[in-house]
Amino acid sequence: MTTSIDRRGLIRLIDDEGAQVVDVLPEREYFNSHIPGAINIPLKMLNDETSSILKRDKPVVVY
Repeated sequence: MTTSIDRRGLIRLIDDEGAQVVDVLPEREYFNSHIPGAINIPLKMLNDETSSILKRDKPVVVY
């Protein structure tokens, strides 16, 4: 299920539900600036194999 959220919603998901934040920017851009705690999986590399590191029982926020 895909849902848009705002900053408050993101903070709540992280704090209350242990949400995982995935930043899909290219690696260079990710290292220049990203949400603290976010993991980087560049959009061009996002697939079943690369997303297997995510916990299936926690919300995932893709940024």
